[in-house]
Amino acid sequence: MNSILVVDDEKSLRDFLTIMLENEGYEVDTADSGEKAVKLIHEKEFDMVLTDFKMKRSNGIEVLEAVKAHNPVTPVVLMTAYASAETAVEAMKKGAYDYISKPFKIEDLQLIIKNAIEKKKLSDENQYLKSALKEKFGFSNIVGKSSAIQKVFKLIEKVAESNATVLIGGESGTGKEMVAKAIHFNGTRKNYPFISINCGAVPENLLESELFGHEKGAFTSADSMKIGLMEAANKGTFFLDEVGEAPLTIQVKLLRVLQEKEITRVGGTKSMKVDLRIIAASNVDLTKAVKNKTFREDLYYRLNVIPFQLPPLRERRDDIPLLVDFFISKFNEERDESRKIEGIQPEALALLEKYSWPGNVRELENVIERAVVLETGSLIQTSSLPEEVTGASESSIDMVPQVSEQPVDLEKTLDEIEKNLILGALDQTNGIINKAAKHLNLSFRSMRYRIQKHKLKGDVEDGE
Repeated sequence: MNSILVVDDEKSLRDFLTIMLENEGYEVDTADSGEKAVKLIHEKEFDMVLTDFKMKRSNGIEVLEAVKAHNPVTPVVLMTAYASAETAVEAMKKGAYDYISKPFKIEDLQLIIKNAIEKKKLSDENQYLKSALKEKFGFSNIVGKSSAIQKVFKLIEKVAESNATVLIGGESGTGKEMVAKAIHFNGTRKNYPFISINCGAVPENLLESELFGHEKGAFTSADSMKIGLMEAANKGTFFLDEVGEAPLTIQVKLLRVLQEKEITRVGGTKSMKVDLRIIAASNVDLTKAVKNKTFREDLYYRLNVIPFQLPPLRERRDDIPLLVDFFISKFNEERDESRKIEGIQPEALALLEKYSWPGNVRELENVIERAVVLETGSLIQTSSLPEEVTGASESSIDMVPQVSEQPVDLEKTLDEIEKNLILGALDQTNGIINKAAKHLNLSFRSMRYRIQKHKLKGDVEDGE
């Protein structure tokens, strides 16, 4: 129920407004002076204040100023028998929502009150959403105490307030999009859109239209004009996830966005200015892609203004207990009180700490979600963990060779590890490439490239 404070030194008008507003479904408090009104304002939150402009011991401007000092978004409507241009100007300058002249029509006052309360409601919802977004995507919500993740925290703090282009590197599942959102929602563009696209997930023939939009008739199915995602993100942040998967033809157009701050819709001839902060991410080494001529060198240097490198989970094992607690709490929110999980058995946690986590934090989150669903007791047991964790934890540690006194061919070793992981994923998915790609948190295009590189075989599932 919305609450209204009525301030007027005429008892008959106070009583009339109280009856009228209560019949409309509002909760009404009254004050016969500005002094009493100010006291009530500090004791209770109101959705709006309706006050007389001129009273014996005070005036409505004093009430207006007190309301705005206490809560600037609370609308104040002034009633006056002395309406003039000067009165209106003074009231509006002080932040009044509106004013109405006495005598007034009940319908007019009801409409003003309804609109004022609706404005307050929208303002409250907007503030709540902004607060929720900042809490959800604040850098403090990136869980970890390890030195590796603490460096990430500090870097986010430093770059959030700037407009510099950021390039985030790291394996799939390390939280690149979460870091991008933390930068956006803690920066100067937080009140504007954050829009993202995964360059490896959109077919090449659709990617340009998704990014830049298209004009009507630009191609066969273009029945109407479409605004692209970059245009929709104007004044905000645009996140190019897996930018290394972008075709060379698209890379040229992305370079123009960074250099000229302009876009052109597909089939269009007119350039449009866009004000964007670009954050890009890649799980492949873009310096290698540049050498292999699959990624433009000029685009790489435009993106790599502030580089981030997110550590894989196997390099921040100290964070695993914290992450486990975080994910248990997250998934507990979806369960009844009687079925909430209180923690994890030490033996089960030890297995999680030993596992190599090829899918990184995203894989750990999936494992905990699965365990919370399957667990019948109050603690997660080893029986609720997947076989790859319980059966492969020891071997997964051994899979990473230790540096010895003998020289190590790093490139060859990494290739071999990659090949074994791909073979394992293909084996678990009966050779279905798209399923194996999801298992390793890779795009289909990236998975297919790696299969070709290692001269492996696989099939595409029907419908994909």
